[in-house]
Amino acid sequence: MFDKDRLEEIERRRRQWEERVLKPSLERFGAEESPQKFYTPLDIKDHDFLEKVGFPGEYPFAADVYATSMPAVFMLGVAPTELIRAGMYSGYGTAEDTRDYYNYMRGRGRPGGPNIAFDLPTQCGYDSDDPMARGEVGRVGVAVDTLRDMEVIYEAFVGDRDLDRIASNFTINAPCNIILAMYFALAEKRGIPLGRLRGTPQNDILKEYVARGTYIFPPQPSMRLIRDTITFCTEHVPLMNTISICGYHMREAGATAPQVLAFTFSNAIAYVQLGIDAGLDVDTFVPRFTFLNFGGSMEFFKESALQRAARRMWARIMRERFGSKNPRCWILRQVAAAGTGEVNKTVQRPLNNFIRAVIGGVACSLSGGGPFTGFPYDEPLGLGHSLEGWQLNIDAMRILLHEAKLCEVSDPLAGSYYVESLTDQIEEEAWREMERIDAIGGAVAAIEKGYMQQEIAKSAYRFQREVESRERVIVGVNRFIGEHELEVTTTRLVEHPYDPVKRAEAEEKQIANLARVKRERDNEKVKACLKRLEEAARDESVNLIPPIWEAVKEYATVGEICGVLRQLFGEYQAYSVAA
Repeated sequence: MFDKDRLEEIERRRRQWEERVLKPSLERFGAEESPQKFYTPLDIKDHDFLEKVGFPGEYPFAADVYATSMPAVFMLGVAPTELIRAGMYSGYGTAEDTRDYYNYMRGRGRPGGPNIAFDLPTQCGYDSDDPMARGEVGRVGVAVDTLRDMEVIYEAFVGDRDLDRIASNFTINAPCNIILAMYFALAEKRGIPLGRLRGTPQNDILKEYVARGTYIFPPQPSMRLIRDTITFCTEHVPLMNTISICGYHMREAGATAPQVLAFTFSNAIAYVQLGIDAGLDVDTFVPRFTFLNFGGSMEFFKESALQRAARRMWARIMRERFGSKNPRCWILRQVAAAGTGEVNKTVQRPLNNFIRAVIGGVACSLSGGGPFTGFPYDEPLGLGHSLEGWQLNIDAMRILLHEAKLCEVSDPLAGSYYVESLTDQIEEEAWREMERIDAIGGAVAAIEKGYMQQEIAKSAYRFQREVESRERVIVGVNRFIGEHELEVTTTRLVEHPYDPVKRAEAEEKQIANLARVKRERDNEKVKACLKRLEEAARDESVNLIPPIWEAVKEYATVGEICGVLRQLFGEYQAYSVAA
């Protein structure tokens, strides 16, 4: 980028500046070193534009995975009409409650398919009438016990919003194939071919062991189930994404920027290898891999650099490690780019979270993701989001797009001495961490040995120490909390879309619904299906989606199906970081 003589001249001038200009300034303020850094071409001596940045939509995709910013502004309602997407993450109470919620939100101009949040019992493979589920039914998402519940939820999606005209997202991991089988059964009942179904299950079990915790089975049989998703959908449901690989949860748990890249991509490598070991061509199934995101912090430039490094790393992994020839495999498919993360939103002075979200939206816009501001300011105040919060969020995105015009230029930070240096630094640290994981034996081995869990725990501990010592400032939490500071609030104009009465009554209603299903179904057929599932599960080479599909059509429950698999696979015992 610069010739040797020019770099030597810059180096000479820098030393001169430090002695004649910077040093007297620091002495004037009684400081030993400057709180600010200044970057020059010396920090990116070997920078090669084509190698490190490239053009938008071309390898190495540091600038953007798309040639144009249009895909980044889908959420603002300006996308071409033929593009099909799911809506925002939502769901609570019984199936009826969630169905009514979707109908209500459609009436308020929120189109798109469902992005379903499931309650904890469903996520962990327990039925609503299981003693383990007591007090949790319908709390953090909708309760789904049987195909009947999916049928009710999707009563909100008929006609011009039928299954072949929407995309459905399912935030579900350990029981993912059960939920997919229910969706396939519902499509079959409606006469819709599997080949026309679109959607994305989360299905990223490895990050559950590391950070989130809604696992059921040990890693090895869990990976078998993901293999089954990949192989079945590649053959029969080609428009369905098979996995949404998540860095977000590990970042929220405490992972640093390099750690979240290394851990996420190590997990992704393990998933890619599943498909290859099953005999699939890497270029046929990886295009249906997606990434959720990598979480975030309030450090604007770091988050922007992380995204540029992430796109570059994934392209290199796919092209160099796996020998992919299909450019679609090189693309890091995620819903947004840089963000501030939800863990950085505070209960104290919650409207400050709106400011934090806007900063995230600016970072996202400047790092290839469009003006996505994340969840509303009231994210830490309870489940679901107020419509007032959503209005502020949507208007913030509109202002960033239409008034600030932040999406008119792709990768405007490219060429910045600081940002390019920071991008290189984060990427280099992430590669080193991935090398350590490879040396252990890969992601699954690293998780079984507790390596990722320990490293995240250490990072989380350091972060918390910084907060408690006030080395890391959080406005309104550990600084600026005097008696004259104001707690600014907003006015509630409409009722919260999640009815608190319905949520309180959900558990008893759901248990009654489940009891009715069990009375009315053919229990002998259910037993026979579960027996065939057990036999199939004993053969590791058998894909379990067909026998699961058969069982859910007879209204076998999530708990019954998981119970069969628990007996054969066992249950995962969490690694103790303190051990």
